[in-house]
Amino acid sequence: MKNLLTDIAGVKVGHADDARVASGVTAIVFDRPAVASIDVRGGGPGTRECALLDPVATVETIDGLVLSGGSAFGLDAGAGVHACLAAQGRGFQVGGISIPIVPGAIMFDLLNGGDKNWGQYPPYRELGYAAAAAASDDFALGSVGAGLGATTATLKGGLGSASAETPDGVRVGALAVVNAVGNVTIGDGPWFWAAPYEIDGEFGGCGLPPRFTPEMLAMRIKGAAAAKAGENTTLVAVVTDAALTKTQAKRLAMMAQTGFARAIYPVHVPLDGDVVFAAATGDKKVDPLVGLTELGMIAANTVARAIARGVYHASALPFPDAQPAWRDLFG
Repeated sequence: MKNLLTDIAGVKVGHADDARVASGVTAIVFDRPAVASIDVRGGGPGTRECALLDPVATVETIDGLVLSGGSAFGLDAGAGVHACLAAQGRGFQVGGISIPIVPGAIMFDLLNGGDKNWGQYPPYRELGYAAAAAASDDFALGSVGAGLGATTATLKGGLGSASAETPDGVRVGALAVVNAVGNVTIGDGPWFWAAPYEIDGEFGGCGLPPRFTPEMLAMRIKGAAAAKAGENTTLVAVVTDAALTKTQAKRLAMMAQTGFARAIYPVHVPLDGDVVFAAATGDKKVDPLVGLTELGMIAANTVARAIARGVYHASALPFPDAQPAWRDLFG
C-alpha cells in the first residue's frame, strides 16, 4: 500500500492546476461505477450533482468525483471531467446514450494572490478535463490540483491522502483538500491535532505538545473580517472496496466526518463548506452492523491523517505575503 486513495483497486486520481491562477482541479475516476453518497456539515457548501447522492434518489452509482478550487467558478470543472468520461463511453445508460455521473464540490481560493482575471470564462472546465485525462494509480500530495491554492488559518493548506485496512482485509482510503478556516496544527508549534492517529511518521512524527495551554486552545481563524471568514472549506473523498448500499455509504460518510474534528480546530463553522463523499467499489462483503461500524471508525482516522498530510506536504505560493508552509517553519 502506498498510503494513497488509489490503494483501493479500480480507483484513479489525476490533478491539473494553473500556477498563474494559483488554483486547480483534482479528479477521482472509478474503473467501474461505484455506489456513493455524501455528508455535508459546513454551513456554506458548493456542490454539483449531489442531490442524486441522497439514498432515496434513483441513480445508485457514480463514475467519478471532482474537487476544485475557484469557489462557484470551479463548478465548471465537473463539465470537463464529464466530457472526458463521455468520450470514453462511460455513464448511466438512457436510451442508448451514456451520461457520466460526476458529483463534485468546490472550495474558496479566490484571494490567495493568484491572477483570477481569466476573461470571459474561467479555466476550470479545461482543468477538469485535463485532471480526468491524467488520472492514474499514483499522484502527488501537497500544493497540487485542487490543493494548489488552499490555505488554513496560519499555514499553507494542500491536498493529502491516506489509506488503511481493517483486520478483515477491507480497505479504505481518503483524499482531502484542506482549505480550512481553522488550524490543522496546535498553537505556534509543529504538532498536528491528528497526531494520535499518525502512522509511521507520515506527517513528521512530532506527536503532541507536552501540555496544552489556553493560547493553544484559543480560536484562530482566517482573519477577523466577515469576508475573510468565508475563505475556507475542506473537501474529502472516502473510498472503500467494501460492498455497501447507498444508505450504508451515507452512514460511512457521516462517520468519516469525525475525522475533521480530530484534525481541524475549529471545524464545521457557519461559512465552511465541509463535505465528505463516500464511495464503495463493492469487492468485499462487510457485516452491516459491526463491520460497518469498524469501517467507519477507521475511515474517520484515515480522514484525519489525510488532512494532516495535506498541510505537511504543502508548499508556499510564490506571492508576496503568502502563507508559509509547515516545512518552511519546521522542516
